[in-house]
Amino acid sequence: MEILDKSKTVQIMNSTAQHSTAQHSTAQLTNLISKLKEIFQINQPDLDFGIYRILNSRSKEISQFLEKTLPEKIGNALGQNINQETAVYNHLYEFFSRYYDSGDFVSLRRYKGNTYAIPYAGEEVMLHWANKDQYYTKSGENFSNYAFYLADDKRVQFRLVEADTNKDNRKDNEQKRLFVLSEQPIEETAENLVIPFEYKALGKNDKQADYIDQAVEQLKSHPFANAVWQELFRLAPTEKDAKRTLLKKYLQDYTTKNTADYFIHKNLGAFLSGELDFYIKNEVMNLDDIQTETAFAEIEQNLQLIKIFKQVAQEIIAFLAQLEDFQKKLWLKKKFVTAVYYLITLDKLPDTLAEIALKNEQQIKQWQTLFNMDASGENLQNLRQKAPHLVVDTSLFAADFQAAVLKQMDDLDRQTDGVLIHSDNFQALNLLQARYKEQVKCIYIDPPYNTGEDDFLYKDNYQSSSWLSMFECRLALSKTYLNSEGFLVCHMDEHEHLSLEWLIKQIFNNGDMGKLIWDKRNPKGDAKGIATQHEYVHFATKNISNLDDECAFVRNKFNAENMLRKAELLIKKYGVSEQSKSEFKKWIRENNELSGGERAYNQIDENGDVYRAVSMAWPNKKKAPDEYFIPLIHPKTKKPCPVPARGWRNPPKTMNELLEKNLILFGDDETTIPNRKYLLKENLTENVPSLYYMAGSDDELFNNLGIQFENPKPIKAAQYFISTTARNYNSTILDYFAGSGTTAHAVINLNREDGGKRHYILVEQGEYFDTVLKPRIQKVIFAENYKDGKPQADNSGSFNGVSQLVKVLKLESYEDTLNNLELKKVATDLFSPKVQQDYLLHYMLDVESRDSLLNSDHFAKPFDYQLNITTTSAGAYAPQGIDLVETFNYLIGLKVAHIDDNRARSIVAVTGTMPNGEQAFILWRDCEKVGYAELNRYLESRSINPADSEYQVVYINGDHNVPTVFADSDDVVRTLKVRQIETEFLARMFEM
Repeated sequence: MEILDKSKTVQIMNSTAQHSTAQHSTAQLTNLISKLKEIFQINQPDLDFGIYRILNSRSKEISQFLEKTLPEKIGNALGQNINQETAVYNHLYEFFSRYYDSGDFVSLRRYKGNTYAIPYAGEEVMLHWANKDQYYTKSGENFSNYAFYLADDKRVQFRLVEADTNKDNRKDNEQKRLFVLSEQPIEETAENLVIPFEYKALGKNDKQADYIDQAVEQLKSHPFANAVWQELFRLAPTEKDAKRTLLKKYLQDYTTKNTADYFIHKNLGAFLSGELDFYIKNEVMNLDDIQTETAFAEIEQNLQLIKIFKQVAQEIIAFLAQLEDFQKKLWLKKKFVTAVYYLITLDKLPDTLAEIALKNEQQIKQWQTLFNMDASGENLQNLRQKAPHLVVDTSLFAADFQAAVLKQMDDLDRQTDGVLIHSDNFQALNLLQARYKEQVKCIYIDPPYNTGEDDFLYKDNYQSSSWLSMFECRLALSKTYLNSEGFLVCHMDEHEHLSLEWLIKQIFNNGDMGKLIWDKRNPKGDAKGIATQHEYVHFATKNISNLDDECAFVRNKFNAENMLRKAELLIKKYGVSEQSKSEFKKWIRENNELSGGERAYNQIDENGDVYRAVSMAWPNKKKAPDEYFIPLIHPKTKKPCPVPARGWRNPPKTMNELLEKNLILFGDDETTIPNRKYLLKENLTENVPSLYYMAGSDDELFNNLGIQFENPKPIKAAQYFISTTARNYNSTILDYFAGSGTTAHAVINLNREDGGKRHYILVEQGEYFDTVLKPRIQKVIFAENYKDGKPQADNSGSFNGVSQLVKVLKLESYEDTLNNLELKKVATDLFSPKVQQDYLLHYMLDVESRDSLLNSDHFAKPFDYQLNITTTSAGAYAPQGIDLVETFNYLIGLKVAHIDDNRARSIVAVTGTMPNGEQAFILWRDCEKVGYAELNRYLESRSINPADSEYQVVYINGDHNVPTVFADSDDVVRTLKVRQIETEFLARMFEM
C-alpha cells in the first residue's frame, strides 16, 4: 500500500480547490455573458424585425466584447485572481439582472436588497409608478389579430380568443402568461385560415418556446381541407435552428412582439449610473456595517475589485444607454406623412371636377356601397340637386385630381372641417404639435380602461404602471394643444379612475375640475360583489380662471326649446290668456321628460315669455352688508316689502337694474317678499351637475348605419359632454382615442343642430380605421339618419347632409422607422483597440444608421422619396412614396392657405401662415429638372423677391442663387428671409 507524502497531498488538494474555483469562475462568466447577450438583445438570431434585426447585424462585434474583451480586462486588472474575478462576475450579473425584464429596464430604484426608494422632490403629494421614467411603445393592433399572407394571397391569422388576465388578488397574478394554441376549432375557407390562441397564466418555469413547438406539432397533424396551408410547414431555417418552419418563424415573431419590449427608458444611462453608486455603497462596500471591526479591512482589500467592477459596469451601462437612447431618438423622431387624401362633398366641387368624379367607376361603386346611391349615368345637375352631399374620396383618383381639387381652394386649413389620422396617437400628437399648439378648445377622449379584457397590452406584473406610462406622456403632450379656455374631458371606469385623477392633478395642477359620475342605469349582471352601473368622466382646464366666465362651462337645458315652442303654439291658439297659461302649466306637469329645474319654468307672463320665480335672498350663512337690506317698494300699494332675514342676494345697483327691466315679481300686496323673474329664453343653460343619467347603447344606431363595432361610445353622451365644453361655434375638438369615430359624429350632429362650424381632429391606429371610422364619417356627412344601412330622407326628400372637407392622413409608424434602418459598417480596423471599444460602446448605432434615416441627398428629388411601409400586422412591408411636402407643413406648424401641386412641371408651391404670424412661401422642386435659371424665372413670375414680396419667409429645397437683399433708389435696404428646407426639416424632425 502506497503512502502519499503529506506535502503532495496538500498540493493535490490545493490544485483541486483551484480547479474547482476556476470552474466556478467559468460558470459565473458563462451566466454573465448569457444574461448580457439577452440584455443586448443578440440572443435571438431568429428574430428579424425591429431592434433585433439591427443588433443581430452587429452581433459579432458585441459578442467579441462580451466573450473576450470584458473577461480579459477583468482578469488583467485583478492579476488573474480567480476568486475576485468570480466576485466581479457575480456582482455584474446581480446588478444588471435586477432591472432587466423581457426586453425592458424597469425603474425599480433599489436602496439595498429588496428595499426600494423613489425620487421625491418635496411635493406635498406625488404619484409614482414603476415605469414612470419610460415611454410606452406597444400597440394592441397585432395582439388580438395578427395576420400574414402565403402564396396566392392566402391569408393566415392568429386570433386571440381568450386572454386570461391577472385580476384582483388571484394567486396566478405572479404567474407568467404565455400564448397557447386554443382547443377552439380552426376556421378554414378557400382564402383564409384562422388559428385560435389563448393567453394563459402558467408556471414561472414554463417557456414560450416549448408552447410554440407544441403548437407547430399539433398543427402539422391537423387535417387541413386545402393543401395550400401545408406551405406553413415549409422550412425557413436559421443558423441556430436548421429545422425551423415558416409557421414557427411567425409564431416567434408574434409572441415576442406581444410579450417583450414594452418601454423605452427616457434616461437609462443616468438611472443605471445612479443605481450603480447605490449598489456599490450598500451591497459591495456595505457602508452600513462600517463600524464593525472587519468591515474597513475588507473594503481596503477589495478596493481593486470595486474599482474594476465599477469600470466594467460603467462600460456596459454606456452601451445600454447608447442602445436605449438610439431607440428613444427613433421613437421621438417626428414621423413622415405616408399618405394624404381628402373627403369632399359634391357641393364643394366645380362642375369640371364633379364630372370627373361621375366617370370614376371606383367612386360610383363606393357611393352605391355607402349610400345606396346609383349615380352611374346620372346627370350632374340632377345629382347635385338630389344628393349635394355625396362624399368624393380623392384616394380613388389619380394624384392630379386631388391636386386640381386643392388648387381651386383658398384658405385650405380654414375650410377643412375635420382631420382623420391613421397613426399611433403619440406619434400623431408629436408631429402635429407645432400646427395645433394652443388651438384646441376641447380634448374629448375615451382611453382603454385597462380592464385586462380590452385591447390594452400590459407587461406581466405591471398592469397599472404600463397603463400610466402609456397615458401620462400622451396626456402631457396633448395639454399643449389646449388654448387658454380649453378643457379636457376623459372617460374612465373603476379600474384606473384613481390613477387618472392623480395624473390629471399632476399635469393640470389647479386646473383639475374633478369628476362626474355617469349613471348608466344598468348594473353589470356578471359582477361579484357590488354591481357597477356607472363610469367616471374627469374634467380639467388649462386655465382655471376661465371658469370665472359663467358661460364657460354650462349645459343646455335639454327641453328648453320644446318648452318655448309649446308656449308659442298655445299663445297662437289662445293668445296671452288664462287658458294658455293654464294649458301650459298642465303640459309642464304631465311631461315626464322634464327635469326638476325645467319644471319650475311653468308660467307665462303678459309678454308671452316663459318664466320662473327665484328667491333673491342672500345665499350665505353670514348676514349680508347693510346696503343689502334696503326694502323694495310695492308698485301698487307704494309700501315697503319685507327684506329676507339675511338680506338681498344683489347690491342696490343690480336691484335697480332688475326693477327697470321688470324682472322682479311682487305679490298682491307689500306683505310678500319679492322674487326675481328668470326668463327661460335668457336662461337656456345651467350648471353642469356632478351626475349624468343616460342608459342604453348605440347598437341600434350601428345596425342602422350598417357598420359592425363592439361597445361604441353612445353618441348622445358624446354630444352632451362636447356641448358643455366646446360651446363656441368654431371650436376645435381633439380625440386621440377615436375608436369608431363617435366624436366626429357628435361634432357633425351639433353643427347640424345649431349651425356651428366646429372642427374635429381624430386619431386612431386600429385596422378598423378604414372599415369603421372612415365609412361612418362618410355616412353621417351624407345623411342624418339611416335604416338597415340605407340613408333615410325626411318628408321634403332631403337627407339633411352637411357640406364638408375632411383631410385624411396616414403616418409612418415606429416599426416602419426600425424597418428602414440599415447599419452601414464603418471601417474601424485602423483604430486602436481602445478606440474600437469606445466606438462600439458610445457611437456605433448613431454613426452607422445616419444615412438610412434621412439625408440631404433625398431632397434633390423630393417627389420620389420612398420608405418601406408596413402592410400587415405581421410586419410585411412594401416600398411606398412619402409625402415630404405635407410632412414639412406640419413640422413648421404651417396654417396652409393654398397648395399649387404641379408635379408635371416638377414643382409644388405652398403658401400659408407660420405660428409666429409670418406669411410663408414654400417651394419644392425636382432639382434635376428645375435648376437655377428655371427656379429664378418661376419665383419672378410669383413676384417673390426682396423688393416687393408679400412673404416674410421663403423655404426652398436644394442649392439656389435667389437674391435676399435689395436696395431701392433711396438706398433703403430690404431683405427676404430665404431658408433651406433640408436644414429646417432635419432639425425639426429630430427635435426633442
